[in-house]
Amino acid sequence: MLPRVATFFLVLCSCCTSAEVATAENATTKFTIQGRVELPPSIKYGKNWRSECRVLVNYGQHIGFVKKDGSFIVTGVPSGSYIVEVSHVNFVFEPVRVDITSKGKFRARKLNLLQPYTVSTLPYPLRLVTAHQISYFRPREEWRLMDMLTSPMVLMMVVPLVLLVILPKLVNTNDPEVKKEMAKSMPTVPDVDMSEVLTSWLGGSSSKHQKKTKKRQ
Repeated sequence: MLPRVATFFLVLCSCCTSAEVATAENATTKFTIQGRVELPPSIKYGKNWRSECRVLVNYGQHIGFVKKDGSFIVTGVPSGSYIVEVSHVNFVFEPVRVDITSKGKFRARKLNLLQPYTVSTLPYPLRLVTAHQISYFRPREEWRLMDMLTSPMVLMMVVPLVLLVILPKLVNTNDPEVKKEMAKSMPTVPDVDMSEVLTSWLGGSSSKHQKKTKKRQ
């Protein structure tokens, strides 16, 4: 009985040690991400733009540099999913997702944050091309006739003038029925004689002055 128990414990210990060794090997296994950075021929830039590039894996967890021929290598990357992007001062590169299996198989695809379930595979090694060039300065606005015509001040001045000119032509004011409707819609303002208004103002002030002099007497 004892020899059987001893052999059982020996087998169990050997299995545990082999599993620990396998996990340690998997944990220590590192892989290398390879690729190339390119600029489209339409963009003309200096030859030293590659030295200004940095390849960031998971936002700087692993960093790689671009060689003179445009290739890059990021070493010491364990298995898992990573976001690879190129950082440059004057250019924008689209980030790429790279999945590395424990067996060392690579799969690259576009990073789509809006639709993460849509898979658009990319060839590996990576080929990263700039999306567009960064413009830090806003172009100076030029004078345009449409900008002046669509300004609020011009619209406030022109629109009422156009209505005053066009509406009378559209509406037949010689029609007696139209005249009656316009007369009804317009408020009736009594005729005011300016001479009477002035005499009432002056007469009122003189009468007040006479009353004050009588009280003093």
